[in-house]
Amino acid sequence: MTGMSRTLVVLGVLLVLIGLAWPWLAKLGLFRLPGDIVIERGNFKLYFPVTSMILISLVLSLIFWLLRK
Repeated sequence: MTGMSRTLVVLGVLLVLIGLAWPWLAKLGLFRLPGDIVIERGNFKLYFPVTSMILISLVLSLIFWLLRK
């Protein structure tokens, strides 16, 4: 396999694994951290997970940094 096709296969497998693990990941409360913005008005709900996305970005950056070495 070439580099690009291998990357796409790995990303696909990771997405499937995350999808299968989602019920357990939801119980961790990852997307309900302090700093996440939630606006509820009547029938409208806006959820903007600022803190969760920063945390995920830091973890992924650390993983990719460790894999690069």
